Amino acid sequence: MPQLHFYVPDEVAERIRREAEAAQLPVSRYLASLVKRELLNEWPERFFEEVVGAWQGAPLERIDPGAAEQRDPLFPPA
Repeated sequence: MPQLHFYVPDEVAERIRREAEAAQLPVSRYLASLVKRELLNEWPERFFEEVVGAWQGAPLERIDPGAAEQRDPLFPPA
């Protein structure tokens, strides 16, 4: 598997280390997951099961928003 090397400012490197630790991943695996997610333009694995499908509260209800509010135009006709 190819290795890539790049430079980032110290504060970015520290944040990468903190985020990798929070995700309980080695820095290299954490960065690889970020790159794959960005380049593949896909939803993260199990996103819908863990985030979207994880609602535990009462069923959501969509209420009628009613009529749109009438506002003065930003630029009145000349």
